[in-house]
This record gives sequence, structure tokens and C-alpha cells, in this order.
Amino acid sequence: MRTKYLITFLAVLALAFTELAVLRKVDIKVNSGVTGGPGGVASPVEEQVPAYDVTALKSPAGKYLGVTVEGGAEMGRIRGFADEIGKTPNLVAIFESFDDKFAASEVRELHQYGALAVIRWEPYEVPLRDIAAGKHDAYVKEFAAAVRMLNLPIALTFAHEMNGHWYSWGTKKTTAAEYVAAWRHLHEIFEQQGATNVIWTWTPNVINYLRKVSIKALYPGDAYVDWVGMDGYYTVRGQKTFKDLFNPTIKEIRTFTRRPLLIVETGCEPAAGRPAQIADLLSNVARRKDMVGVAYFNINGSGKWNIDRDQSALSSFKRAAAKDVFGFDIRTAK
Repeated sequence: MRTKYLITFLAVLALAFTELAVLRKVDIKVNSGVTGGPGGVASPVEEQVPAYDVTALKSPAGKYLGVTVEGGAEMGRIRGFADEIGKTPNLVAIFESFDDKFAASEVRELHQYGALAVIRWEPYEVPLRDIAAGKHDAYVKEFAAAVRMLNLPIALTFAHEMNGHWYSWGTKKTTAAEYVAAWRHLHEIFEQQGATNVIWTWTPNVINYLRKVSIKALYPGDAYVDWVGMDGYYTVRGQKTFKDLFNPTIKEIRTFTRRPLLIVETGCEPAAGRPAQIADLLSNVARRKDMVGVAYFNINGSGKWNIDRDQSALSSFKRAAAKDVFGFDIRTAK
């Protein structure tokens, strides 16, 4: 009996080792030479699944109707805004520091909701010349690999409002050449990692009081940019119409690129004219064929932009957003 059991045991053991060797051989064959995941190596599943095709999202049939809320992907606030305006936002901004890990769970949740995440990637503590020189490549590769691994679409704005002086990457500390070199270097790393599921969104501030700064010199080039964004606000003491606020910047942009436009950040300060300004904003976005959408900054920051308690402003937003052109499900865009 002992001999019989021993023989059976040895046979089973030999079979197990054989299966292990076969599986190991297959695993080595699948992973050999594959790049694109953390550390430059992708899993077999990543290799088999193509990167999310963002072509339809770059030039959609409809317009993006977006919002920025306190906390980024705070779904309660986003759903609350949707209830107030009578339409589901299909674009939501998330702010991330350059040393943060990619917000994969937030992007996933927004995608499930039907919204494209706009990652506002902010290099507060990192000189752009160091990024361009490759000193942060390990982090960038990890971030890009995480974007590819999630394999959902995102829009990415890096170091926005670079033509202003108020950020650490602005005109007081960074030259145009350093900015362009950093942007191009990031784009190249994402390409190397296979993270082509990104809509690269270059986003200056409106030029109205920054006329001495050349945004053309800050432009990385059409090979590195998919959308041209703009940040600009209707203020009590400043511009009060779309024409005055955005047209000078659009005119300047059109001297060096025909890329689609997106208003990434805008808002209106409380005043008697606020409802009219909201109607002016959305009607102009709706009619312009070169503009893919707008995101309203529904947060109180440098100004009291939040309209949650302003019924006149909300009513104006709701009427203007009711146009069929606004809002589409990014998950079914073709």
C-alpha cells in the first residue's frame, strides 16, 4: 500500500512541475519585449487591449457642457449641479499636483457617469526646466503607465495659465522655451508608454491684460496639442461679454493654430448682469463650430463664481444649456 501511494504521489508531483514549466514558458513569451506598463513593462492583458481611441471625443458631434466643483470628482456636488441646470455635465475638471499619483478611481467614476475627466496637472514645486531635462522621468513614466493601464479617455492640461505671472511655472520663473520643452518631453513619454488615450489640452489665460506675453512662443506645436483651452472670467470690473473676454485670445490663437477650442475654466461674478453673461457665454459656445465646449467653475475662489444659490443665474444656465447641441454621452460617442 505504501509503495502504491508513493508512486501515485510522485506521478502527481511530476505532472505539477510539468504544468508549472509550461505556464512559465508561456508567461515569458507573452511578456518578452512588451513596453507600456509600470517600469516600462506591460501586462499581457494590456498588450492585447488597444489604447482607448479618443478620435471621436476630440471632434464630437455635440458640445461638452462641463463643470468644476469643490473636491474634483465629488459626485454628490456634480449630480446636484446637474439637477439645478437640468442636464448631465459630460466634462469635469480634477486638479492634481505634479507629485500626485494618477487619479484613476476618480476618472473611472466620472466615466461611468458619462463625463470626460480633465486633469489639471500642476507642477507647483517642480521647475519646468528640470522636467524638460528628464529629472522627473521615473514619476512621469509611472503616471503615464497608470493612465494607459486604466485605459479610459482623459483630457490633460499641464501647467495652465502659463502666460500669467501668478503660478510658480508662470512668466516670472519660466521661459517660453523651458515651458515648450517640458510639454513636449511629457508628450513624448506618454507616447512611449502607449498612453494615447489622452487629449492634450494646452490652456493659456485670456490675454486681455497680458498683451506683452506672446502665447505663440508658448505653444508646443500641433504635433503635441489636440485642443487649445482658455481660462477667463466675467468680472464686475472687467470684461462683460464673450466678445470682449474671449475674442482677442481666439484671434491671437488663430494666427498659429486651427486646433479646436475649449473654455476649460470660466465663471461670472454676482451682479445684475450675471444671468445675461451666462446666456452670452453658452450661446457663443453653442454657435461656434471651432469650439468643442465649456466648463463652468462652480466654486468660490478668486471671485464668487458659485451659482448654486443664485436662482436667476441658474434659470439662465438651464435655458441656455437646454439646447440639443449641449451634452452627449462620451461612452457612446462615434
